[in-house]
Amino acid sequence: MEKKNRKEMVYDAILEGIFAGEYAPNQILNEQALTEKFGCSKSPVREALITLCSEGVLKNLPRYGYEVVRLTEEDVRGILSFRLVLEGGFLRLGDFSPARLEELRRLDASCQKATDDLWRHWEANTQFHLALIACSGNQYAWQQLKSAMGILKRAYAQFYWGKWNSFSPAMDVRCHCGILDALEKGDRDEAVRLLGLDLEDFRIS
Repeated sequence: MEKKNRKEMVYDAILEGIFAGEYAPNQILNEQALTEKFGCSKSPVREALITLCSEGVLKNLPRYGYEVVRLTEEDVRGILSFRLVLEGGFLRLGDFSPARLEELRRLDASCQKATDDLWRHWEANTQFHLALIACSGNQYAWQQLKSAMGILKRAYAQFYWGKWNSFSPAMDVRCHCGILDALEKGDRDEAVRLLGLDLEDFRIS
């Protein structure tokens, strides 16, 4: 159990280092250096690195180290297209009861408030979209969206400081209220249209 906890600790620390800009895209991570940094044996470090490689976060370069994978604009566009198909499809199938819409409005209010801190804003926006798709009752769809949001979080970290100096976090949640209003009226087509506009606000160029 301790071994698993150490592996998870290293995994989380490396991932958070990527989000925080400590480890930049294309930077090489060295197993020995990480072992010394985290004060543990090689085994949990290696296991964490292997897991991150399997998730596409790192790339193993034999006898050299582990490279932080750089996400491209094409990668991001592909994920956003996937999200539109996934979330849009389940917007048409979800059960948006008054109680669920009330909860979604509460989450949207958190999104609107969390505009002064990049990661608070990102987490609030993620929770809104996960709650939206959860109304479908499809756990597999929810898990796929969670995975996609994890990759896009890395894109936020990679592109924000270098390219989004004038970016306003409030811009990429401006369609939330309209989506919920459309769902309340039973207009699923309008909700999907607004979802498309919402996803277009995730720009990296």
